[in-house]
Amino acid sequence: MSDTLIANEPVDITAVDFENFKQTQDLVLIDFWAEWCGPCRVMGPIIDKLAPDFSNVKFVKVNVDDVPEVAEVFGVQSIPTFYMVKFNGDGSFDLQKNIVG
Repeated sequence: MSDTLIANEPVDITAVDFENFKQTQDLVLIDFWAEWCGPCRVMGPIIDKLAPDFSNVKFVKVNVDDVPEVAEVFGVQSIPTFYMVKFNGDGSFDLQKNIVG
């Protein structure tokens, strides 16, 4: 995974990155978006500004066109969609909150 996660800046992730996240015990805000989505482009900079204020949360972006398998795990049907999850270190996670835009 990218070192930018340590700097607490949102970063686009791949399916491999997602599999790695599932083995952590991180609290993660997942932003599901697409390049063509107008509301996603509005929300993106807001998420970018929030990230540095929450050092206990990793911020990741999942482009649903590039990584549909991750969107499928969460049942994302419209975007933007945001999930706050707590990974348990064993591949499972607990949903903390979801917001559909």
